[in-house]
Amino acid sequence: MATGQIFSKTTQALFYNYKQLPIQRMLDFDFLCGRDTPSVAGIINPGSEGFQKLFFGQEEIAIPVHSTIEAACSAHPTADVFINFASFRSAADSSKSALKQPTIRVVAIIAEGVPESDTKELIAFARANNKVVIGPATVGGIQAGAFKIGDTAGTIDNIIQCKLYRPGSVGFVSKSGGMSNEMYNTIARVTDGIYEGIAIGGDVFPGSTLSDHVLRFNNIPQVKMIVVLGELGGRDEYSLVEALKEGKINKPVVAWVSGTCARLFKSEVQFGHAGAKSGGEMESAQAKNQALQDAGAVVPTSYEAFETSIKETFEKLAEKGEISPIKEVQPPQIPEDLNIAIKSGKVRAPTHIISTISDDRGEEPCYAGVPMSSIVEQGYGVGDVISLLWFKRSLPRYCTQFIEICIMLCADHGPCVSGAHNTIVTARAGKDLVSSLVSGLLTIGPRFGGAIDDAARYFKDAYDRNLTPYEFVESMKKKGIRVPGIGHRIKRGDNRDKRVELLQLFARTHFPSVKYMEYAVQVENYTLSKANNLVLNVDGAIGSLFLDLLAGSGMFTKPEIDEIVGIGYLNGLFVLARSIGLIGHTFDQKRLKQPLYRHPWEDVLYTK
Repeated sequence: MATGQIFSKTTQALFYNYKQLPIQRMLDFDFLCGRDTPSVAGIINPGSEGFQKLFFGQEEIAIPVHSTIEAACSAHPTADVFINFASFRSAADSSKSALKQPTIRVVAIIAEGVPESDTKELIAFARANNKVVIGPATVGGIQAGAFKIGDTAGTIDNIIQCKLYRPGSVGFVSKSGGMSNEMYNTIARVTDGIYEGIAIGGDVFPGSTLSDHVLRFNNIPQVKMIVVLGELGGRDEYSLVEALKEGKINKPVVAWVSGTCARLFKSEVQFGHAGAKSGGEMESAQAKNQALQDAGAVVPTSYEAFETSIKETFEKLAEKGEISPIKEVQPPQIPEDLNIAIKSGKVRAPTHIISTISDDRGEEPCYAGVPMSSIVEQGYGVGDVISLLWFKRSLPRYCTQFIEICIMLCADHGPCVSGAHNTIVTARAGKDLVSSLVSGLLTIGPRFGGAIDDAARYFKDAYDRNLTPYEFVESMKKKGIRVPGIGHRIKRGDNRDKRVELLQLFARTHFPSVKYMEYAVQVENYTLSKANNLVLNVDGAIGSLFLDLLAGSGMFTKPEIDEIVGIGYLNGLFVLARSIGLIGHTFDQKRLKQPLYRHPWEDVLYTK
């Protein structure tokens, strides 16, 4: 491996398996370092294509999303780092695919638990093709002031505290990602900071070793000293011992192998990483620390003394003039995300939508302040839910029962009415459920179903103005307006609509007052004197009775009633109810596998 620097301020990466937070952290680090271009060139999300919106400083950018590794590498030939956030199940295959691409030089595998046989195969392939693998089970790596992998070094606050926005003089390598963050902070306190830091990962077989990166650091002129944090288990540190003995490293190395406490336990101890368990004396932390010290590394007496050893080594180099003072720079302010700024009280922003009927922000959704669990536990029905979502209050049971009866009675009126006909024709054209439903709903209006609102509006106005049925009907006639809610194509005075009779019976039994319904009946009596088909139809019955429900329940003010009628609440009942039937007609046609409908010629009057 050896050679030298693997990252720079122009390094770009391909990010496999989209994760918003680590990508945004990379872009924020880019901005902090003053990069001209984002370090993430493209995202690979198997099966997806398009763009993902993220922030590069204040600017919102669109990063291309590719469905395959090959397509991403072809589209971004300068991106030579592959950051793999795949699960342990697919990490090996996707990493191998990336290593086979001529443009990819470095692969970082974040997942833990990658099968060891797969890891060995990746290592062999990478070494044979002069490529670098960092991980598995790694947080990644960072070159200060230039490039970082995913979540390396944690939050922006930690990065600034560790002075990682500009290069220092220390090369650092560790097995642990979590301890890397701690060591970046430690090194920044007692030196001029990190130049490059790598966490090789805690698996038994890492893609690259401690000594691989130490030998690289030795070839990077800007790295003046090297800090190594190993751990008990395995023999990786001994390759570093050999390199020191053979004189391959000519820069000061300060090293510590953690896990000395393992000897306090009577049985073998497995620490956090898969590779962190001692398989014998040579793999113990004490043996490794002694070997490193014997080979010439600076090894403290304990982890607590590690910081002091780093500081003393750095100061000696500074005294010799081998390290020049670094000019401190003020990193730019990372713009804060709006949602975070709002939560912290730093800014206020106008909302775009107002909602008063439901709230999904808590433990469970609420309808008009009533938790979903209460709705179920108290045995609420569809009518109760409508009362909460439409009227923002719990109406008496007789009111919600009336709503449910209206829905049942209006759910369908056969296949020949315009709404059902439209839905049937659309379904037979092979269209989906929503398209078929909407084609039927679009016929609802002044001539079909929409008369409920008009009936309520005109009956209310006439009753409230104390018009007699004669005055009301004749005034409508003079205006050229048919009385909404009166008249039926089939029903007659001697053959009343059963639906109307059922609604009237329920209302007379349960409603405190039926004054609007009685007025509608008086109007019907007058219109029947003119023609036998001018009966009160279901639209008129629902419209007048809903006025009685609103007025008689005592739960609505007069302005509220006027608003409900004016907005079109009552027509909403017909739309909701008829949707049930239209959906049924759609399923019926599809179940029967009916062919495309064509209207018969003999049913068309062709005329000039």
